[in-house]
This record gives sequence, C-alpha cells and structure tokens, in this order.
Amino acid sequence: MTRISQPEDEPGTAEASTGPARPNVDTDTDTDIGIDTETEIGTGTDTETGAEERALSEHICDGDTEGSDTDGPDTDGPDTDIPGDDVPDSDERDTGVSHTDVPGDDDKERTEDRTPEEHPEAPKATRTAPNEPGSVSALDPASAPGTTPPEMTARRRLNIRRPRLWVAVALVLGLVLATVQTLRPLPAPVPRLDAAHASYTIPGHFTMPWPGEGQAAVTLPGTGMVGTHGRQRPVPTASVAKVMTAYVLLTERPLRKGGEGAMIEVDAKAVEEGRSKHESRIKGLTVGQEFSQRDMLKMLMIPSGNNIARLLARWVTDSRTEAAFVRKMNAAARKLGMKNTTYTDPSGLDAATVSTAVDQLKLAEAVMRFDAFRAVVALPSATVDGLDEPLINNMDKLLMSELSIRGIKTGSNTPAGGTLVWAAYKTVGDRTPLILGTMLDQHFDGADPNGANSLTLVKDNSKKIVRAIRASLTSATAVRKGRVVGYLDDGLGGRTPLVTEEDFTVVGVPGQRVELRITARGAPLPHSAKAGTEVGFLTAGSGQDAVKVPVTLRNALSSPSFMAKLTRWS
Repeated sequence: MTRISQPEDEPGTAEASTGPARPNVDTDTDTDIGIDTETEIGTGTDTETGAEERALSEHICDGDTEGSDTDGPDTDGPDTDIPGDDVPDSDERDTGVSHTDVPGDDDKERTEDRTPEEHPEAPKATRTAPNEPGSVSALDPASAPGTTPPEMTARRRLNIRRPRLWVAVALVLGLVLATVQTLRPLPAPVPRLDAAHASYTIPGHFTMPWPGEGQAAVTLPGTGMVGTHGRQRPVPTASVAKVMTAYVLLTERPLRKGGEGAMIEVDAKAVEEGRSKHESRIKGLTVGQEFSQRDMLKMLMIPSGNNIARLLARWVTDSRTEAAFVRKMNAAARKLGMKNTTYTDPSGLDAATVSTAVDQLKLAEAVMRFDAFRAVVALPSATVDGLDEPLINNMDKLLMSELSIRGIKTGSNTPAGGTLVWAAYKTVGDRTPLILGTMLDQHFDGADPNGANSLTLVKDNSKKIVRAIRASLTSATAVRKGRVVGYLDDGLGGRTPLVTEEDFTVVGVPGQRVELRITARGAPLPHSAKAGTEVGFLTAGSGQDAVKVPVTLRNALSSPSFMAKLTRWS
C-alpha cells in the first residue's frame, strides 16, 4: 500500500493551519486516518473492528488526491459510518479529544440544504489537526480541494438571481407607472393673467369732496372701488336696513319683471303699528286687506313703512314674529361678505342694527340686480289702490335733481343721524355706468328732532360727491387689441399666450386703480385648439356692469406630450 505524507519543509501547510501540524497519513496503519485504533471503538474490541477500520482507511486514501494536504469528500461511493463511534473510549475520556463522525446520507441531505448560520452544527472547513479540539475531521466532505461547499453554491445562485429579480420588479413598476400617468385624466387648462396687467390706473388726479365726519364709500361696479372715507366701524343704519329687507324678500319670493307677485294680507299687528306716531308707517290699513307683492315693495321702500317691513318679514317666513326673518337677513349679510353688519330688526328702528358704508355698498350692488327693485326705488312717488294717500319718496329732491340719481334709500333717527345709500348714472361715450355710494353717521350740529336735520345734511353731502364724480368721469384704454395679457396653463408646464380681441376700455375717475382679471368662458377649455380660439375674457368690475373683452390663443394649443404626462406631479 502507498504511504502519503506531508513534507516537513513545505511552506504554507502546518504553519497556515489553525491548529498543530497534521500527522502523516499512512495507509498501512489505522491511525493514518485520524482514528486511534489502540483505543476501543464503542463497546467492541480492536479485533472485532479492525477489518472495518482497514477497509474504511483504504477507501478514504484511494479517494484522496496524491500529494494533497487537504482531505476531500468521498466521491466514489456512499459515506460510511464508523460503528460504535458514538461512545467515547478510554483515551478520549483521558485526553478530552473527541472523534469526528462521518455523516451519513440522510445527514448529508439535511445539511447541504442549510447554510452554516442555519445549521451551526455543520463542520467548519478549517485546516486544523484532526485530533485537536474543535478541528474538522479528514472525513469532512466540504474540505476537499476544488470542491465548492453546497451552501456556497446556493449563495452564488442567489447572488446571480437577485439582480435579475430587482430588474424585473423595476421594469414592472415602471410599466405600471407609465400606464397610470398617461391614462389618468389631464388637469383642466386655466387662463392666467400676467402680473404686468393685473391692474390699470386711469391717468390724472381727482379729489373727492368727502364730508367732515362720519363714513362714506363710492364704487363704480363696472371698474371697482373709487374710494372710502372715515373709520369703517359699525354704526346704526336707521331705515337703510330696509334695503336688506327688500333683498331677502326678492331672494325668497322672486318677482318677475313687470309682474305683480303674490297677494299679501294685512294682519291686525300691521294695522295697530300703523297708528304709531313715533315712527315711519303706512296709515289707514284694515285687517284682511290685500296688496300685491309689488305694491308692498313700494310701501316699504318709497315712504319707508316700518309696519310694512315687519308684515313682510312675517309673511316670508310664515310665522307670527320677525325673528326667523332677521336670521335670514344676517345669513344674507354673511354670504355677501358684510363682515361688520348685524341686523336685529327688519325696519332699522332698533339702534342695535348696525353696519358700515363699505358693507352697504356690497348690498347695494347685489340688490340693484333685481329689475323690480330698480324700478321701484327710482320712483319719486307712487299711488297704490287701497291707500288714501299717494306714496312720497324721501329722496324726492335728489331724484328730481339734474344728477340722474335713481334711489336707493334714506334713513334717519336720533342714534343714527342721517344715512343714505344712493345710485346714480352718467353717460360717457357709448357707456352709462352705474355709480353707487353710501354715507352714514351724519349728525347735524344743533337741534335735530328725530334726526330730521341730519337727514338733510346727509343728502347735501351726498349731492356734492355725486356732482364731483359725474363731472370727472372719463374713458381710458387700458389694453390695446392684440396685446399679450396672459397665458393658458395646461397644468403640465405648457403655456400658450393669450391676446385681447378688442381694445379694453374702462370708465372711471382720474387716479382710480382698476383691478383686472381673466375669467374663463362657461364651457370647459380644450386640451388642444387652433390659434384664435376664444378661451375667456379680460374683465374689470363685477355684476351686470362688469367690462369684458374676449381673449384668444395667439398660437395653437397642443396636447401635452408623452414625457409631460409621464413626469407630471399633478
């Protein structure tokens, strides 16, 4: 038999191992395979197991590579268990050195599927002396040169498959994202105004003849606020509160243009209040008498009947008191943005009903949109069937003046002094803009029974303002035709210039700053359109008197590109 031994002077062998030098392997002796044959194996004797040990030794030596210092796995046949190696012999008990088992087929199949971390009992492929504590036996199949342990092979396969898996996942996610981005609805295009055209100031200078006390405000609904005066603090309104009463009436029970509306029956409370001598009222009413809604509106706004205001409040809400109607008045005020206004009664007689000049302008602009209201408040007087006397407007002198004043409502009492909301007109070129003004908290310096002299004062001060504005109104071109005033934003970064189709001309007083904006047309805007398509309006002012000219696309509007859809955030 051949004897295989490790040269004593070969570098990188015993010195590089983790334990003492390995003994030479001699196939003629039992100890060459790392098994102490002088010691009993299990419970048998040396003569009983010698033949098996020699056969095992020859089998292992035949499988080793000649000249190798590393034991390899048995590749020529099945693993062989050493009988009785599970019982320590006498020498093992004396020296503390354990023998290494040769795993069987079942153990091999179980250990090859697990990594060292999962199977800590698996032998470590370290080069240590076979009989040293913690050393790996020469029978360890993972220690053979040129042989990859099963756990390393599995790890390599995993390392190769892992990048491929991530690439596949990334491709799937990218495809899903691209599909979602390109198929989800596009944002609606929005016309936007350039900052340079956000406002326009009419050339020149104008000085308003404001009163010496109280508060006032003037606006041109077609171009915006002209100016305000005094501290805008809530003060008593007196009968100016009836403007809100009329607004709620016409909102809750609309009155068609030219129509008379529903018939309203007079109750006993309205008759009794008509006999009062300390407030404005409609006299001569009888219980059960009926008047049309339009006639009731005349009795409310022309002579300022307090008992009619309360009767209408009860009729609108179908209740026995005015409380529900007052809640509607305050709700309407909040909706109109009248932040400093509080109503406590429908007539304004209560001093707790308060407002500001600016708030009353908001209400005046809203109520003047009703045809029936404009027609009634412009009357200097009126006759109503069923009444003994004609109705005389408290604004008769203003209505009959050369200033084209067309209402709206006066008010006076001791707490409020004189109050007035007025509407006037002036033709400039081909336009006749509406002018609205309010003046509150005007108090006569002297005897003032129930605010009568204060009422005269507020009328005189208002006439000065109306006359000055009418004399100074002028027309100015804010934007020329074809000028780029903004762009259409497609929501994905695309911008198409917008130009005006006509000259944009405004009417106002010199020095007035006119706010401009772009408003969209009623129909939804397209995502693609040819040049010249109308997309909105350049607008100034509000309501029926707002000034508008069309704005169109200067260039063709193209649908967003694939990349714009793919990379959008909105």
